Amino acid sequence: MSQINTEDKSLSEENVEQGESLKLVPVSESIRYRKRAQSAEKKSESLSQELADAQEKMAQMAERLSNIESEQELTRKLASAGVVDLEAAVLVARARVEGQTDVDLDGVVEQLKKEKQYLFVEGGGEVVTAGRTAPAKARIQNGATALDRAAKKASRTGNRTDLHEYLRLRRNFV
Repeated sequence: MSQINTEDKSLSEENVEQGESLKLVPVSESIRYRKRAQSAEKKSESLSQELADAQEKMAQMAERLSNIESEQELTRKLASAGVVDLEAAVLVARARVEGQTDVDLDGVVEQLKKEKQYLFVEGGGEVVTAGRTAPAKARIQNGATALDRAAKKASRTGNRTDLHEYLRLRRNFV
């Protein structure tokens, strides 16, 4: 140990003589600093890897969002054009749009209207829906339902058959 101390003194004397202020650090502290530096480097590498993964995931999500938005826009345009079978029309249109970057959706809908006329309603944009199931409720002529007409007729004529007709129609509602 005396040899180390003498070497330390000689080194420090040389440094002082050269005008450099070199600070000597004990070996145990140097090892501790080195371990801390290595762990910090490992942590830095793992954090940079996590950042790269997060950025990749974010890019994938942005791409999925843009695909969903374009598909919704296509669905809206097809629905407003009067498509009978929306799912089939979306699948056909998506197959045509796939792989293209800048797509004119209006042009795709028009082309689809020309080529696949059976997917669209002939009247333009009106879709025919089924009527109501209760026939007495659905028949309205000049603001009066069939029940109202039968009630007025029965009260006006006083005839039993008119009264029975009114009661028969009334059974559907009560």
